Amino acid sequence: MNQKILMGCLAILLFVVPAHAEVPYGVGGFKLGDNIGDHTRQVKMGTAIPIRYQRYLAEVEIEYTPPFKSGLITYGTCREAGQIVRIKLKYADSSEKFFNQLRERIESRYGKPSEWRGDSFGIVKAWKWSFTDKDKNRVSLILQHNTRDDEEKKGNAIKMTMHSLVEEERRCYEKKEIARQAQKDSQKSRETDREEVDWDFLVPR
Repeated sequence: MNQKILMGCLAILLFVVPAHAEVPYGVGGFKLGDNIGDHTRQVKMGTAIPIRYQRYLAEVEIEYTPPFKSGLITYGTCREAGQIVRIKLKYADSSEKFFNQLRERIESRYGKPSEWRGDSFGIVKAWKWSFTDKDKNRVSLILQHNTRDDEEKKGNAIKMTMHSLVEEERRCYEKKEIARQAQKDSQKSRETDREEVDWDFLVPR
């Protein structure tokens, strides 16, 4: 009897839980975890710049790649130099109809989104999916539609980030910065010890 109940529960779980166990890693020919050096024909390496306040990351523009209008690929520069950690692509089709069609197809593959990321007025519509793979890597996928907010990317855009890789790059950078600052402070201290104090300059006259 217990075995029949157990088998019945398993059957229900298999039926209720959709086959969305897979985790997305790439879009538009780019893949999180790949090295940017393997995509030199797809990006404009001359446009690569460090990201402000995230010096452990750099981003580079993609070549014109239909059906995408533009895009930025973010990669690490510390722990795994060149490893892609984020993909941001803008679709050539900026219509809301295309946005809805794309959202439906993502939902059919990965299930309902985890979070609404748009505004309360519906000017910016954005949905977020969150995943964790078997290796505990955290991946997020955000699909966004915007035609009016000038502070956001216009049209339809998709962003994929492997947050685990971003965190590894940040920790690597902070560790090197601590060591670099300690060396700098030590050198400054030695230079100060060698200097003669000009008391006439320091004391009020």
